[in-house]
Amino acid sequence: MTQTPTAHSPAQGQARAEFTVPAQHPMVTVLGSGDSLLRVIETAFPAADIHVRGNQISAVGDSKDVALISRVFDEMMLVLRTGQPMTEDAVERSIAMLKASENGTSDGQETPAEVLTQNILSSRGRTIRPKTLNQKRYVDAIDKHTVVFGIGPAGTGKTYLAMAKAVQALQSKQVNRIILTRPAVEAGERLGFLPGTLYEKIDPYLRPLYDALHDMLDPDSIPRLMAAGTIEVAPLAYMRGRTLNDAFIILDEAQNTSPEQMKMFLTRLGFDSKIVITGDVTQVDLPSGTKSGLRQVQDILEGVEDVHFSRLTSHDVVRHKLVGRIVDAYEKYDSKHGTENGGHKGGRGRQSGHKGK
Repeated sequence: MTQTPTAHSPAQGQARAEFTVPAQHPMVTVLGSGDSLLRVIETAFPAADIHVRGNQISAVGDSKDVALISRVFDEMMLVLRTGQPMTEDAVERSIAMLKASENGTSDGQETPAEVLTQNILSSRGRTIRPKTLNQKRYVDAIDKHTVVFGIGPAGTGKTYLAMAKAVQALQSKQVNRIILTRPAVEAGERLGFLPGTLYEKIDPYLRPLYDALHDMLDPDSIPRLMAAGTIEVAPLAYMRGRTLNDAFIILDEAQNTSPEQMKMFLTRLGFDSKIVITGDVTQVDLPSGTKSGLRQVQDILEGVEDVHFSRLTSHDVVRHKLVGRIVDAYEKYDSKHGTENGGHKGGRGRQSGHKGK
């Protein structure tokens, strides 16, 4: 997009930018169905005037706004050239990234196109990709480090992206097996009173991991891979006493580990293996008085070589937009009332139940 001063006696500081959409890209891919993508941009820059005539797009307004609008369309074209469609969510996130970069609140050089076109895994006609800058950095950290912690609220993709990286590593023969585990904190001594076999008793706590697997692999192949031991899904207690070599290991819901369990799990690491630990320190199900191993481990391992902490926020929530607002509202409430997720600090974080990511 080319930027020039406006020709019709503009107010001081105003500018005009023009952009020509290449013929190979239909205008609907740039503007969206019913101009939905254009409306997202207009909403983000209410003081600017954006006009479309044929395949020509022009923007008039404050020079900073016009420069950002130009960059938005440039980034959109880079994404469209890869064959990936633009969505309203992708445009919103692109604008947020560019504004953060402009305001100096972003500490990296990654562009929206670099974030949105990084493919992790393709499965059954769809591709899993990071959708935010922090998600991209989380995925990159998994490539670069042996032990990675993904810490953030529900819906930030921390478990889902880790699962995608695990399947990618298995398919590319970087590892020979995937091990998925999470603590079954609500079972405890009550496990024996639940009906069914041991597998049936612990299955509800592991179900979110199975659901993610079904998104990423042919469902018919999963029982075969599990029977062969190539994929193992088990409660955290089953990890004790083992050394896990040549494996991609994911510990989910790590906020519900005790400090002793966290140490036990981390010391299972064997040769040619990778560990990803995910959790949300604001949603702890441990009994009152039990410290979260995920909270403690940040103080212990921060700065240790080849261990990385990726922290995601409400801005990285990729579920319904309302989820991010709910997370922010709870954080504001906890900060105001000196609580943690509705309970007094030091007490039980929340009542029984579990969540997916």
